[in-house]
Amino acid sequence: MSLGALTRPLSWDLERRLREGLPGPPAGLGWSLALCFGAAYACYYLSAVAKKPQLVTGSESFCRFLRDHCPVLTETYYPTVWCWEGRVQTLLRPFITSRPHVQYRNELITAADGGQISLDWFDNHDSIAYSESNSRPTILILPGLTGTSKESYILHMVQQSKTLGYRCVVLNYRGVAGENLLTPRTYCASNTEDLETVIHYIQKLYSSAALMASGVSMGGMLLLNYLGKIGRETPLKAAVIFSAGWNAFESADSLERPVNWLLFNYYLTTCLQSSVTRHREIFDKQFDMNLVMKAKTIREFDRRFTSVMFGYPTLEDYYADASPYQRLKRIGIPVLCLNSLDDVFSPNHAIPVDIAKQNPNVALILTSCGGHIGFLEGMWPRKCTYMDRVFKQFTEAVFEHGSNIFNL
Repeated sequence: MSLGALTRPLSWDLERRLREGLPGPPAGLGWSLALCFGAAYACYYLSAVAKKPQLVTGSESFCRFLRDHCPVLTETYYPTVWCWEGRVQTLLRPFITSRPHVQYRNELITAADGGQISLDWFDNHDSIAYSESNSRPTILILPGLTGTSKESYILHMVQQSKTLGYRCVVLNYRGVAGENLLTPRTYCASNTEDLETVIHYIQKLYSSAALMASGVSMGGMLLLNYLGKIGRETPLKAAVIFSAGWNAFESADSLERPVNWLLFNYYLTTCLQSSVTRHREIFDKQFDMNLVMKAKTIREFDRRFTSVMFGYPTLEDYYADASPYQRLKRIGIPVLCLNSLDDVFSPNHAIPVDIAKQNPNVALILTSCGGHIGFLEGMWPRKCTYMDRVFKQFTEAVFEHGSNIFNL
């Protein structure tokens, strides 16, 4: 029997009592209904929302390593009870989670084309476990599409690394962190030249320190594309990826659905436009900037600006090259990728589960909820999220027990 069928007789009885001047229903009826609703919601939450993540990998040894050293991956993920839906988690995380105080040291390095790359270092000189700077493990962090080292999810990664005694360096993409552009070039998900420059710069600077990388959203796409191009010939020991878009075409389609466009796409497009407006004088000779500023979607911005800047004949050529799923087979180091199945930025049908099973170096962790860089958990998830716990445990596993997986 439906809930409506149960409540209709109650409403009819209440109406009759009021019409005839009789006393209303017992005072406890409201509490009974509330308890019934709460019990029904709890049953739904525990059966359909709170679930253990799916672990997808083609390597039994990698799977065993993760189970031994990353227990968070074997536990049930309990999304925040009052905001577990993907879009809600995505929207609320920046406002709910704390912003740990991090004191960065900024450094500008020169790229091959004469441009400059802004790096924000957290040196962690107070590290007890690794007091020698030259041997202190280092984590290179790549933010999302319009993100910088100031994003809350980046600050939480740095905070987690601090407690473990590690050093962090955040790659700020050209033109978004306040530095001047010296050449008419920004960044995109497919061009890995700046990332390669930064990786080799860090390796040369701290040649005795173990190095791994973490990429979030577009930063994850960029990191995956780099790893797919370079194979085993990388100084990185391992990588961890969060909420990457695996197929640029599918991501664009999803973000252009009316609700998603209203909540996310239009805002991100304006952020991209703002980032290039500040440097407009350097772009005016190469682009129709008036047309670029009229873009209403990320796809339109990429068609008029990004794909042209990086020399692609068409937007389709750029999106095909930017989609990391096609390079997944060639990744040569251990990579852990966390995605939520309700992430509108990376639709679940586009997650390359079958391809991941063919590479023993790759493991996918798929949660039923979590949204895009959300992964809120607990009643008031201010200090730590599921994503933060995955980052901390996998990073520690790589630096402290990584010899068990480096020769898969």
